[in-house]
Amino acid sequence: MLRKRKSLKRKPAKKLVEELSSVFGEIEAERVESAMLRGVTVYLLDDVVEFVRDDDILYPFLGGSHVDGLHRVVVDMGAIPYVCNGADVMAPGIKDMESFEVGDLVVVRDVTHGKALAIGKALKSSSDIEASRKGKVIENLHYVGDGLWKAV
Repeated sequence: MLRKRKSLKRKPAKKLVEELSSVFGEIEAERVESAMLRGVTVYLLDDVVEFVRDDDILYPFLGGSHVDGLHRVVVDMGAIPYVCNGADVMAPGIKDMESFEVGDLVVVRDVTHGKALAIGKALKSSSDIEASRKGKVIENLHYVGDGLWKAV
């Protein structure tokens, strides 16, 4: 349940939309609100939860409309249950990926249907992943079925 839901005043709302637009592409909203949910700040654009700020990391909500703007990482069927339980993504489970750098946000998708399973932060660049094919490569920030997903 959303707590402390409040509309942002004009200047803070404009600043947030500019910050979001610089990272995720052109974003427009008539009304910008913030709320607390499970210890993180969520941002609602025109009454829809679209973004999350957790420990100064700003990322799209999985059920929002801005997930498609992230770099894509496709995992095999064996990795899906682990990713959907909050595990970080391991290199051997990756079937396909777009080019990205360390620290970039990525959307983790399943190989069969292309459904968004998680939002993560790259621990290695895509070229390093291709070269080594070992170890933990994406930190799982938000996944289908987590507390945030269930609460919204």
